Amino acid sequence: QVQVVESGGGLVQPGGSLRVSCAASGRTSSRYIMGWYRQAPGKQRELVAFITSGGGTYYADSVKGRFTISRDNAKITVYLQMNSLEPEDTAVYYCKGDMGGIEYWGQGTQVTVSS
Repeated sequence: QVQVVESGGGLVQPGGSLRVSCAASGRTSSRYIMGWYRQAPGKQRELVAFITSGGGTYYADSVKGRFTISRDNAKITVYLQMNSLEPEDTAVYYCKGDMGGIEYWGQGTQVTVSS
């Protein structure tokens, strides 16, 4: 079993920055894909960015140039640095780990962008 835990959400003003973290533990694999999704009230969950254990990355168009995803393979931890935040970025941010073909979701962390 793998556990995925997010941390680092909070309240930030428009134009501000925030970093959220996602740590996987348990029966993890050195080969993985870990991604960040978000779900705003009344909207479907959407993919924000993902990163592979090999370092490949993907970003949704809405966050390109503002968000950066990175990883620490030794800790099986993924980070999402969010800059130039906009009110539209307000959502619950979920981390998903894909290891051995099995998906593991975290509980989510709230990010609120408001003045």
